[in-house]
Amino acid sequence: MGNRIAIIGAGAVGGYAGAHMAQAGEDVTFVDMWPENVEAMRSRGLRISHLRDVPEFTVPVRAIHLTELQHVSKERPFDIAFICVKSYDTAWATLMVRQYLAPGGYCVSLQNCMNEETIAGIVGWGRVLGAIASSITVDLCEPGHVRRAAGKSGASHTVFRVGEVHGRITDRAQEIGRLTALSDSTQVTGNLWGERWSKLVTNAMANGLSACTGLVSRDILLDDTLRAFTARLGSEAIRVGQALGYSLEEIHHIEPEVIARAGEGDPEARHAYDEHRLAEARKPGGGAHRPSMGQDMVKGRRTEIEFLNGYIVDRAKEIGLSTPANAALTDIVKRVERGDLQPDPRHILDLRLN
Repeated sequence: MGNRIAIIGAGAVGGYAGAHMAQAGEDVTFVDMWPENVEAMRSRGLRISHLRDVPEFTVPVRAIHLTELQHVSKERPFDIAFICVKSYDTAWATLMVRQYLAPGGYCVSLQNCMNEETIAGIVGWGRVLGAIASSITVDLCEPGHVRRAAGKSGASHTVFRVGEVHGRITDRAQEIGRLTALSDSTQVTGNLWGERWSKLVTNAMANGLSACTGLVSRDILLDDTLRAFTARLGSEAIRVGQALGYSLEEIHHIEPEVIARAGEGDPEARHAYDEHRLAEARKPGGGAHRPSMGQDMVKGRRTEIEFLNGYIVDRAKEIGLSTPANAALTDIVKRVERGDLQPDPRHILDLRLN
């Protein structure tokens, strides 16, 4: 018998990856907190569409409400639980599914941010893997429908990076890699923590800015001041990651040191950074995508700012580094989230931190 798989949180990433698993014949159960999403999947299946190059498909899936998970106690337990909820929901979601895991079952954090330690605190370090979705540009645009603002990345960009917390390449890491590769290009890595921090930097450079300005990625990058601020955010985060001992990977297909020096004012690095990001903004289609935190703000949802830029600020304090740009952005996003401010580019333009 094959693995029994749970997708805890059938949002954009969980829905996208899980739909491809279901389409391939894997035994997948989607567990979600949004009743309309569950009912849409039950009645119409899970619909996946792309901006270009990939035919739309709809796959019948098993979807259950959060309140129905108790029925799994009468069934074969889950071998793999993909945790795909927002970072602030990680602890309770892991605690909830733990009792429905097989004795050799394990959890995979398929999320933004650094949540493996939280999961390990509940199920143990031996039952945790990480999976990073890099530049996947998906959103849950309506109940039962995940839309990707691109085609498949394939060989041009490795979307999924899967790894064990101890860095060894294991059979189960290879199995998770096989499952994510049903969606798009995948690499099983021995550098989970370096990949995880690199993705944290990528998100820290874009998500909060979209949330507090109301802008999509392209409009942020085409504005000289906002683009400079993305470099400043990335530079601070990279220096913290380096000080913590992480071996960082490319970020936005740019060497981390180039971004770090660009944010610190090095003219040559800044020129290289600007050229690369402007070329990215001018590509057809993808630059119109709204990062996930920007989507959350539009939908009135809680953001992950404390687990992204706020997390960088907290880790920096532990080692005596200053991260004023990330601290300022964290504060602004929180104020917009509370309704004290409305999304507006002036929140960043008036900072004068560049």
